[in-house]
Amino acid sequence: MSGLELWAAASVACAVVPLVMTALNLGRYRRAPVPTEPLGEHDEVEVCIPARNEEANIQACVASVTRQQGVPVRALVYDDQSTDRTPELLRALVQQGAPLRVVPTEPLPGGWNGKQWGCDRMGRAGSAAWLLFTDADVRFAPGAVAAAVAFARRTGSDLVSTVPRETCGSLGEALVVPLIHFVLLGYLPMGFMRRDPRPSLAAGCGQFLLVRREAWLRSGGHAAFHDSMHDGIKLPRSIRATGGRTDLFDGTDLVECRMYRGFGQTWRGFAKNAYEGLGHPAVLGFFTVMHLLGHVVPWVLLAGWMAGWVDAGPARLAGVAVAAGLLTRLTLAARFRQPWAGVMLHPLSMLLLTAIQWRSLWLHLRGRRAWRGRVAGG
Repeated sequence: MSGLELWAAASVACAVVPLVMTALNLGRYRRAPVPTEPLGEHDEVEVCIPARNEEANIQACVASVTRQQGVPVRALVYDDQSTDRTPELLRALVQQGAPLRVVPTEPLPGGWNGKQWGCDRMGRAGSAAWLLFTDADVRFAPGAVAAAVAFARRTGSDLVSTVPRETCGSLGEALVVPLIHFVLLGYLPMGFMRRDPRPSLAAGCGQFLLVRREAWLRSGGHAAFHDSMHDGIKLPRSIRATGGRTDLFDGTDLVECRMYRGFGQTWRGFAKNAYEGLGHPAVLGFFTVMHLLGHVVPWVLLAGWMAGWVDAGPARLAGVAVAAGLLTRLTLAARFRQPWAGVMLHPLSMLLLTAIQWRSLWLHLRGRRAWRGRVAGG
């Protein structure tokens, strides 16, 4: 076997791993059906919405929360020193009689991330059995919260999370945002995650984190990771570290979100915490090899074969790798209603993801990870 054939064979292995893992996980990433009987007062949920300059989102988010059915729900909002019309809109909602409590804004302590401070204030101000931490750009179907509580109770979980249906309004978003599902389902051994309580196996999405209040308090609340920009990873790990159980469910039909608008926001939004989600340069190196070798190099080899400088043997192997990558993306796009543009431009998506992850590391090392005018930890 020639050197080029060895590279092509390695590409096949790197592309097949997420395909096989995705196939296994799709059977385990179960939908949470809306319960047929209403849940009682002992399952009351307080939906905690941190809001910093969310005038475009806050009314629709609160409205979708207050329309929940099947479980008692109250919305809590923390205005994180907004400079737009967010405070004015919140006052109007309260005056209109919405079941909403605005938790008083307090100065941001040194070393805290603004979102984590707001979530911690809301969690400690509430009294419900369950806390649901979400974002202002998330929209909930009427039975979403009841379904999540029922799933948590059925699985005996202290925290459950889901990735909403991520809508994309531009090509830049379509190239990157759907990769959340690719990374989650392509590399997380979900069956092992459910059997093994280690915090390192915890996973979640910061757009939807439903947690038992007592487990949240036991773990230290959001103060346990006060300087983080990645509560989707940090809170599940914190719950597991203090003896709790976490799980994931498919909420595609229950929760929807448009994370970012345009490529610029998408680039900056993912770069602020992509490295934190990986946690170590060795993990970043692993994903770099897996993504470039499995999902970019095969396309280069096929182009080389078409140009006449790559032999048929390596090209056949490259074709297998390309097919595996596309099949993974096609499967995910069909299941989670993702845009097809990202599937067709899969190698470009993987190049962008790799660039974002390395950019995130660079920002981390320089202390320049920032979002909405604040650097990490402030």
